Amino acid sequence: MAWQQSASPPAAKSSPPPATTTVISLDEDLLREIFHRLPSLPSLVRAALSCRTFLGAVRSSPAFRRSFREAHLPPLLGLFFDPEGPSIPAFAPLRRRSDPDHAAVVRGADFFLTRLPADDDAFPGWAIEACCHGNVLLQNCSLEQLAVYNPLTRALDLIPQPPDKFFDDARGHAKYLGCYILSSEEGSEPLRLVYTCHDNSRARAAVFLSESREWQIFPWSEAVTPLPEDEHWLKVGTLVNGFVYWIHANEAYILVLNTATLHFSQMDLPPTLVARDLVFRVGESKDGKPCIVCPIDFELFVWVRGTEDDGIETWIFDERFPLETIVEVTKSTLVEHGDLKVVATTGGFVYFSTMETLLDGHNPSWFMSLCMETGELSTLFQRRFDGHPHPYIMAWPPCLIDNQVHPQFEGA
Repeated sequence: MAWQQSASPPAAKSSPPPATTTVISLDEDLLREIFHRLPSLPSLVRAALSCRTFLGAVRSSPAFRRSFREAHLPPLLGLFFDPEGPSIPAFAPLRRRSDPDHAAVVRGADFFLTRLPADDDAFPGWAIEACCHGNVLLQNCSLEQLAVYNPLTRALDLIPQPPDKFFDDARGHAKYLGCYILSSEEGSEPLRLVYTCHDNSRARAAVFLSESREWQIFPWSEAVTPLPEDEHWLKVGTLVNGFVYWIHANEAYILVLNTATLHFSQMDLPPTLVARDLVFRVGESKDGKPCIVCPIDFELFVWVRGTEDDGIETWIFDERFPLETIVEVTKSTLVEHGDLKVVATTGGFVYFSTMETLLDGHNPSWFMSLCMETGELSTLFQRRFDGHPHPYIMAWPPCLIDNQVHPQFEGA
């Protein structure tokens, strides 16, 4: 019998190795879940701009951007100081060496405002009116211009001041009251400016629309009651959630401008603050509601606008923050600090300073912040209080919102 060798079984086909999973191959939902765990907005910007896929995941979801904003407070990058006189505005950065992404944003921005037109012989020069959603609003009376400038993107919009007829028909001498920039958190709406003035008893507003590039002048308001005795009867105003609030210098009320309707109205002060020689301004709570923060000795007292049980809207006392612990942080005494001054209240944070410079012009003051939600006190820096401070808070860059391709991705 012939020997027959049995055929060897065919070799099993080896299965191909599993495909390598990379971050880029993840779907957008998973990418956004990862991005949500980043520590800050600067870190998100750095990640999103690293490739087209990451950028598309952020751009395509307004819901993600809303949730990221709720979980990550927009970072304070520093304070502009706008001195009186011919000096240009100065910027004091908030240094966070432990956050390289934050430091990179500060290094890359044009906080020297170099794109603003300059006239070496003109006085006064550019003065800061406000900082809002990443934009700096400035005015140059010599050049008769306003400017909206974003130091991060270097986007500049030059706007003429309202025509002289804006001050016509005034009772007595009309005075400039303030200019305010209206924009959304994502900058999706056309640029609008509101320019205001007052005479001996009334106020007036004009609105600039970027689409028409023209000013629309509105009528004078009704006379306020009682008539003021001082020509400077309104203090510096504050824009909060579409309303501008001016504290009356002598009477117990606040003048309010609705920037949507351009209607002026009056609002009472918290009873505790009536007839007291205290310095305070209306600010913004974390949820966007108006609030008043008033320093009394070394305590911050907070009132918020709300509705009582009877349905009437009024100022409701919210909280009191003792700040004697400042002496432990600064290694100084309360006497050396002199007093407290609230610089601004925005996004639920109170930015304030001690007043060493007021006691001695050569001594620096301490600039600090207080989170009204947690009561956490943070030290920002030490600096002479030699100008009008304006906190500059980072806004969402337009490249993370619009549908235009970022220049670094062209041809990718």
